[in-house]
Amino acid sequence: MEANEGRSLSSRWGRPELVAFADRLVTAVRPYASPGHSMIVLPGPEGGYGRRVDGLEGFARTFLLAGFRLAGERGADPDGLADWYAQGLATGTDPSSPERWLRMDEHPQAKVEAASIALVLDLTRPWIWDRLDPVVQERVVAYLSHVVGDDTYPRINWVWFRLVVQTFLRSVGGPFSLGEMAEDLATHDGFARAGGWMADGRERSYDHYVGWALHVYPTLWGRMAGAEEFAAPRREHDTAMLDRYLTDAIHLVGGDGSPLIEGRSLAYRFAAAAPFWTGVIAGVPSVPAGQLRRAATRIVQHFAARGVPDDAGLLSTGWFRRWQGLAQAYSGPGSPYWASKGLLGIALPADHPVWEAPEIPLPVERADTLRVVEAPAWIVSGTREDGLVRVINHGTDHAEPGAMCGDSPLYARLGYSTATFPLLDVASWVSPVDQSVTLLDADGIATHRAGMEVLDLGIADAPVPIAWAASRSSAHWLDPDPVQQNHGYGYTGEAHPAGVLTVVSLVRDRWEVRLVRIDSLAGDAATTLRIGGWPVSGDESRIAGTTGSVRTGRTASVSDGWLVSRITGVLGDTRPGIDSRTGASPLGEFSCTPWTALDPVPGVWMGVLIEFFASTNAGDEGTCTVEELTEAGASLAIRIQWPDGVTTDTRARIGRSSEQPTAGGR
Repeated sequence: MEANEGRSLSSRWGRPELVAFADRLVTAVRPYASPGHSMIVLPGPEGGYGRRVDGLEGFARTFLLAGFRLAGERGADPDGLADWYAQGLATGTDPSSPERWLRMDEHPQAKVEAASIALVLDLTRPWIWDRLDPVVQERVVAYLSHVVGDDTYPRINWVWFRLVVQTFLRSVGGPFSLGEMAEDLATHDGFARAGGWMADGRERSYDHYVGWALHVYPTLWGRMAGAEEFAAPRREHDTAMLDRYLTDAIHLVGGDGSPLIEGRSLAYRFAAAAPFWTGVIAGVPSVPAGQLRRAATRIVQHFAARGVPDDAGLLSTGWFRRWQGLAQAYSGPGSPYWASKGLLGIALPADHPVWEAPEIPLPVERADTLRVVEAPAWIVSGTREDGLVRVINHGTDHAEPGAMCGDSPLYARLGYSTATFPLLDVASWVSPVDQSVTLLDADGIATHRAGMEVLDLGIADAPVPIAWAASRSSAHWLDPDPVQQNHGYGYTGEAHPAGVLTVVSLVRDRWEVRLVRIDSLAGDAATTLRIGGWPVSGDESRIAGTTGSVRTGRTASVSDGWLVSRITGVLGDTRPGIDSRTGASPLGEFSCTPWTALDPVPGVWMGVLIEFFASTNAGDEGTCTVEELTEAGASLAIRIQWPDGVTTDTRARIGRSSEQPTAGGR
């Protein structure tokens, strides 16, 4: 596929197109079902939890999609979905069947899948549950009842799996615990962070689980038959949290419909559309229904236009095509069907007002955008001309402050976008290069930044919008443990201090001026300071790279003929280079990252201009210079002349501060 193929999605998808897409997905899996329909084992390598879990996932996650389809048609069922899945329910809960499901007390993954089953049984109650044989109903209750009294659920988004199942059990006369239901709600409330955001647990875990789990479940659970007395008093608050989150999330969708490529479980693809449909269901006030619909449908279209599902109608582990490197330890061939959440909109009937709401373009389709998001300490910059959305990250690492673990490429990089993948080969987990600021030892091994401290985050409008963020890290090398549990988090191992680095980002449009100071070095092991830019991936024949003197700085640049990534020195004696590797990205076999190196001199500010844009924006620009850099106490005053000639003055805090800075959104 050409790099820019499908960038513009001229057609508008409505409900008929989404329904046709869903029907293709849900019917394509049937040939892979067991005789009793309880197990759907799809093509692909066996998952880390074995084939019985693979089969249960294949059933439960496609059952979600079937349930949305039935609900949206108010039970009309020309394809016989209700009877087909009802047979699977009867078989899977039969203890004597060779096709029986693993119970929750036999394997923890069954807890996840049980929640999808319970949610759909409630959503489709008149057409499936009410028509089940009473004996089968008793077996379903018995299967789900293992949730009660189970205190082994991780205190992350999994609390919703226990809560949803108990809520359904309560509605059908099964066992439940009001105390455990209240406990799970309280745990969820403890995830709340600034601006409607939530962290998936105690760590700084900001990813798509915020949207497709922590904001989706409160709304769907609140409409379950057994939830009313719990849900009613909190509905206004939960909706307000969702509303505030969506005012940020709507800015994270690219002009081509791509979601932000960051965080674990990315093989779920268009599940990223789920919170936008949830906003429609909840009736949020701040983001219009026509814009929520556009975000959700564009995300699905983004993948549909690029060969998803495959020719057999299946979702493989991957992004556009199968790429097994995107699997986590818990991933099996049925796992990607959590993408079903992104088709939640088809549960809204054809006469729902959202389908006739005026279409409103995404923020990046209307204008250049710039905002800061306080909880994850992100700067979000979108450019209308090329539709790209970039995130500069100073506070997300899936770790706690002060941690000395490895950087996860999925969380701890300094930059993420809607058009680049963080490099995911083994070397990138061990020694970061893309979107990083690292110290190198004599062997060229790079340090990690996980556990960094957020120092500042802000935005100003005059004379032009500019955003800034600052963080400090105890840079450390890592000797990885020989065995790693790949859940998408950073590697574990023995850490060795390298020094303390302060990094300040100043962002305008497609530009970031990144300033770096080495506050201290631990010994003399560090030989080089390296600053890495945006990775570009594709076919090797299309990737071109150049290094050398360009204007007033030394530049490294890579391009795939459409996207351009480059880094130019603006402070210090910089030496450019390009990192090239194969097999590191699902976007293409070949990846290149421009970088620049400097001597590691403590106490001196060094800096680069980092650019990422589409080639339509390329042109002969002016230079970028840091005209003034003045440090006074805990603040740094920075005057920059940008490539377009505009001069800005910014003051950033670089002294010690609280973990969560106060900042506004725009």
